[in-house]
Amino acid sequence: MYYVYVIFSKLRKYIYVGLTNDVKRRFEQHQKGYNKKTRAYRPFQLINVELFFSRIDARKREKYLKSGIGKEWIKLRLLKD
Repeated sequence: MYYVYVIFSKLRKYIYVGLTNDVKRRFEQHQKGYNKKTRAYRPFQLINVELFFSRIDARKREKYLKSGIGKEWIKLRLLKD
């Protein structure tokens, strides 16, 4: 199984979308600063997780959420104020 996850910085307006087979491990890596791209935006809040049985389907969803329209979807659906 594969997961597409969305994390949001608690300090800055930064959204990160990723794909993994272990959400807990991957989220902890982001929190500890192991990922160079997200290190400066810590700490994070996990705001969405979606499950896929195929890596191909998960990758398609990840690519969509990373696109401009996907980021807008995240802001409208997941980051309501």
